[in-house]
Amino acid sequence: MPGLGLTPRTAAPTLHALGPGWRTGAVRLPGYGEPCASGVPLDPADLAGRLLDALDRPAVLLGHSASCHVVAEAARRAPGRVAGLVLVGPTGDPRLTPPVLAHRWVRTAVHEHVWELPVLVPDWLRSGPVTMARGFAATRRHRLDDALTCVDAPVLVVRGRHDRLSPADWVAALAAAAPRGSAASLSGGAHMVPLTRPASLAARIEAVLGGARTRR
Repeated sequence: MPGLGLTPRTAAPTLHALGPGWRTGAVRLPGYGEPCASGVPLDPADLAGRLLDALDRPAVLLGHSASCHVVAEAARRAPGRVAGLVLVGPTGDPRLTPPVLAHRWVRTAVHEHVWELPVLVPDWLRSGPVTMARGFAATRRHRLDDALTCVDAPVLVVRGRHDRLSPADWVAALAAAAPRGSAASLSGGAHMVPLTRPASLAARIEAVLGGARTRR
């Protein structure tokens, strides 16, 4: 599931890198790959219901950034339908107030690549600032760590080394909250590692959750 305001093409390199042993696909939801009309709820719990409706079999769910809240809610609501979770660059650290978040965004952005802009900017413009602001506010109200305490499936929480939006100690705390959680920091990259570090991310997913794909 793509991040807030983004489309599945941001994760396509990682899905391709997983190889033929995985049957992969992307889910588009309002604000997360699809336009969002005024009044459509962007609360992670509401979107989790839509996500579960889109699944045709038990699956390993991958969320990026704000969509980590949605996939975690789906796993909490329907544990038998989620074989594992991959949370990449999860947001929701309660210490990151809007001013701090803006500062961390700048510190993260300097480690991204110029070639990402033709992929990211059209997605952000298509989503629009109102949807982005509403989605951000909805995830700020959601406790990702609380949701993970109820997830019995294996959970991989991973970040890029230069990702200040998803600090290392926050990633470690989320992994510790999940009964079967593990944390990892990739050696390079920042917040957009599904796009910029697909081979490294896919290898980490395979190492931790490769067995889960056989139970889908």
